[in-house]
Amino acid sequence: MSRAIDMMNNNQTDELTNGDEKMIDPTLMDILVCPIARCPLVYNAKTNELISVQARKAYPVRDGVPIMLIDEARDLDDNDVPA
Repeated sequence: MSRAIDMMNNNQTDELTNGDEKMIDPTLMDILVCPIARCPLVYNAKTNELISVQARKAYPVRDGVPIMLIDEARDLDDNDVPA
């Protein structure tokens, strides 16, 4: 919790950048799970979404904030699911 407070005090967000590619803070990724399948998520920087392979859902990340609402997730096609 102190890391989150430090980040807020320093006006940082949980979204990081690696060149032109956005990344989600690894600490946040360690605690986030799919609200449907309760499984880990995979970050897709191209679409700026968190992917649940088991639930076949993609949760958007807006302004660095993962939107973990089932109603906001989109269904994944066979082409969208990472191998």
